Amino acid sequence: MTSSLRFGLIGTGRIGQVHAASVAAIPGTELSWVADPFIDGAAETARRYGGANVTADPLEAIRSGEVDGVIIASPTPTHVDLIDAAIDAGVPVLCEKPIDLDIVRVDALREKAASSSTPVVLGFNRRFDPHFADLRRRVADGEIGALEQLSITSRDPEAPPAAYIAVSGGIFRDMTIHDFDMARFFVPDIVEVTARGARQFDAAIAAAGDYDAVVVTLRGAGGELITITNSRHSAYGYDQRIEAFGPQGLLQVGNIPATQVRAYTGAQVEGLAPYRRFFLERYADAYRLELEAFADLIRGGEDRSPGFEDGRAALVLADAAVRSAAEGVSVAVDLSA
Repeated sequence: MTSSLRFGLIGTGRIGQVHAASVAAIPGTELSWVADPFIDGAAETARRYGGANVTADPLEAIRSGEVDGVIIASPTPTHVDLIDAAIDAGVPVLCEKPIDLDIVRVDALREKAASSSTPVVLGFNRRFDPHFADLRRRVADGEIGALEQLSITSRDPEAPPAAYIAVSGGIFRDMTIHDFDMARFFVPDIVEVTARGARQFDAAIAAAGDYDAVVVTLRGAGGELITITNSRHSAYGYDQRIEAFGPQGLLQVGNIPATQVRAYTGAQVEGLAPYRRFFLERYADAYRLELEAFADLIRGGEDRSPGFEDGRAALVLADAAVRSAAEGVSVAVDLSA
């Protein structure tokens, strides 16, 4: 391995651009290969972030012998095969969520991923958000006693395009899956899922058979209760909050405004700027810290990243939520099975 970590980037869409910028910003890392069937996009990304080799074939990058790690930011249906190829090549991999929309395909790779010494990391970047990470540390340190209730709120400013909804796998596998992982960040062993969905405001989402708003209750093995609230719209910006409650008190992370300056005038008091309206702005630090942790892992450092089993567990919970909302029942789950 060279002194500078060489990354291969697969996929140069919106998330791919975020990872490319993170590689460029982190000392001791560089883009060595960029792969995308849209070769012009790959070439432009390589030009912008360091003159990497360009290919339309991701396997060429993975098998080049010129990457110390690969970042998979391509469409979801490609993830399983690319993770499989990276394991075969002995190249550590950071893959965006979800592993796949089909748990059967995920489970077909499960044993291989578990038995391999090649790290497989899932892109649940919110674990690395400094505010959420600090909240989780303080809960783990016992500041509020044993965790009894956890409330997670996640609302997007507006719904994604109908074309995206059609291939997303639905709100539970696309949006709530981040919150399922965050729930497991605090309570790893979830044993029951109860979900309800509504079609309140978006005709295109309803036409696709999906929900534009959901509420999920999870039960932990220790009796912990976790509530997740999602909506595909929020007039006041990107709504991202977590509240942890225990016998000795409450810990809370609120929304992050663009500035902490407050305005006091004849028309308003304690006026704040609007909340951030885009997840890439709200979680910019989290994406960078996620990649730093992956780089540390490649160099032989501590494993601080969610792995394949975390990605699988989040999908199991999402599938259970789909069933619960459709059938109006609570669904027992065994994440170790």
